[in-house]
Amino acid sequence: MNIISAAGFKNVWVLSISSALAGSTIPLMILAGSLAGTYLAPSAAWATAPIALMITGTAVAAIPVTQLMRTMGRKQGLLAFMMTAIAACGLAIIALQLQSFTLFCITAFILGSCNAAILQTRFAAMEAVSIEHSSTAASMVLASGIIAAFVGPELAILGRQLTPVEYQGSFALAAICIVLGALLLSLYKPAPMAEAINQPATSATTQLLSNPTLCLAIASGAIAYVIMSFIMTGTPISMHNFHGHSLLDTKWVIQSHIAAMFLPSFVAPLLFRYLNIRGLMLMGLACYCATILLGYADTSVSGFWSQLVLLGVGWNFMFVAGTTLLASTQGEGDRFKVQGINDFTVFSLQAVAALSAGWMINLISWQQMLLSCLIPILIMLVIMLWERLGSRDSGSNAQA
Repeated sequence: MNIISAAGFKNVWVLSISSALAGSTIPLMILAGSLAGTYLAPSAAWATAPIALMITGTAVAAIPVTQLMRTMGRKQGLLAFMMTAIAACGLAIIALQLQSFTLFCITAFILGSCNAAILQTRFAAMEAVSIEHSSTAASMVLASGIIAAFVGPELAILGRQLTPVEYQGSFALAAICIVLGALLLSLYKPAPMAEAINQPATSATTQLLSNPTLCLAIASGAIAYVIMSFIMTGTPISMHNFHGHSLLDTKWVIQSHIAAMFLPSFVAPLLFRYLNIRGLMLMGLACYCATILLGYADTSVSGFWSQLVLLGVGWNFMFVAGTTLLASTQGEGDRFKVQGINDFTVFSLQAVAALSAGWMINLISWQQMLLSCLIPILIMLVIMLWERLGSRDSGSNAQA
């Protein structure tokens, strides 16, 4: 408890809760968006298009958001995107009223763009504390996602029938949550960033990406999201539409999954101490392998619950490890550039995974979908081996 009461951690608490409230729109969209998309879409294969476009919005906005925060500062940038997210919730209500799939997809894209800003709170939290506490700060912001994990789907269900049009009320409740998050953010006092803002990037992109350790950090986050998004996006359709499980059971599985994505953050500092960064990556890959085995063998509610919880834990291990490693791979002048490259890569690949999930689930079986996730797992192992050999040869192996 001494660490989380140290200098700068008041900001971390504010950022954590604010981002959880504003970020509740994402799990809401994962549940309500895929189910609303089922009846709005012209065909079943396009049911996950809103989710894919939401993630695409995050990817497309990643670099512009980091540049905006470089010039405006973290606080003003976050507030601007929160206001945009409130407007997007209003647009979603209109899209549902008009039964317009196109307008609903546009809304999803805008919400995803706003999410790119909210995701920057993990970097803002790391900047608010001393470097030895940065992994704890990042873990706290991720851990606060448990709030979003339960609030978002609950808002989707509570608001589902508030109006004659399904899920209109859900987005109205989401807008209220974002307002609360913005009000709380007013208490945030950004760390002094004058030097970082005025200091230009010092390295070319190709030079940065020639660093095997940076590539490993980006790959860890990207593959964590690709596998997680591919399985998670297909789960509501597989559970509710194909296997006949109830909407309440589906909601519980999604809530448990999102909670499992963030609960390990409470013990992340301890795990870092005993496993180091690359050990945590391997633990994440092991969880993903267990997810595939469980999902292949059991499609009951408990089977879906077990595999989605393991999926969440595996994502946490790999994403926290990648985020922490990323912070040690560049100079101060390249900080915003590297963060933009990282988030663009991660969320571009996540968008491809989410969109392909809707297509794949209508083309092959759930078990075959899970087996296809072995491919990115093997890619990650190859990158880890390449980084280890490259770092050993150059004598610049990062200290974890």
